[in-house]
Amino acid sequence: MSVARFVADQRTKYRVPHTITCALLGVSLAWFYKWIARADDPDGVHTERERRRAERDAAVKEAFGKARELHGSPRLVADLRDEGWAVSEKTVADSMRRQGLVARRIRRRRCLTVQDPSAPKFPDLVKRKFSADRPNQKWVGDITEIPTESGQKCYLATVIDLFGRRLLGSAMGLRPDAELACAAIKMAVAVRGGRAVIWREDPGQRVIFHSDRGSVYTSKLYAKTCRKLGIRQSMGRVGSCFDNAVAESFFSSLEWEVLSRNRFHDIVDARPVVMDWCHTFYNHQRRHSAADGLSPVDYEIREANTKPEAA
Repeated sequence: MSVARFVADQRTKYRVPHTITCALLGVSLAWFYKWIARADDPDGVHTERERRRAERDAAVKEAFGKARELHGSPRLVADLRDEGWAVSEKTVADSMRRQGLVARRIRRRRCLTVQDPSAPKFPDLVKRKFSADRPNQKWVGDITEIPTESGQKCYLATVIDLFGRRLLGSAMGLRPDAELACAAIKMAVAVRGGRAVIWREDPGQRVIFHSDRGSVYTSKLYAKTCRKLGIRQSMGRVGSCFDNAVAESFFSSLEWEVLSRNRFHDIVDARPVVMDWCHTFYNHQRRHSAADGLSPVDYEIREANTKPEAA
């Protein structure tokens, strides 16, 4: 029991004046009145500073919920500033810490790259320069496993545009084969308007697709599909995850933000959750440092609206 509560109980239950109890305990009347004012406040705060902090904490928690509990303090700062709050990253981080709001849970990913020594190799046209001056200049992609409790293995293939980090194509299936990768690259082309839109007469201007040297991407089927769509293949060095760092970073975010927070029985359970994160949250809401703190779609829209003016 607190001293202030004891003083109040003596006055209420035994009719002992609070002035006498405070004097006997050596407690100032001003402090006791301050405690009474706090107790009468339905929010439990009475100073202007405490009220502002309570309102800010509530705003941080609401923004955290809107971001599906996936945004950390750097991204939440941008979200809150868009809503009119004048906050710093440190202030938001302190608020999240007080409220126990944690955005990420770390989990290791199993590598799926299996090389085919006899397959033809393609040169590295990206050379770790993971940026692009325009859409459909450089794409990257990879395949990862989505774990399920039933033991059924399912896999996700992706295609990401380096211009704004937008996920253009994705495909989920039961085998990490060339057909799965082809489905993802075909979807990416369809999202950009079809082969007629991305095709370039000059081979040197055609879109580059960069991947690892796994047997999926060196297969005849995948190479044929890329040639038919007018896409140049590019591959990093053997055993170097940094040569395809953007694709690895995407899967890292997927695992931290989706796979570590959900348990899927099979691919039927996994597909809607994974695809919703990929094409709804990641593309339209998740802020990306490489896209000036905007979502990939918002970044592409902004650049499309500003470039004609600059010209």
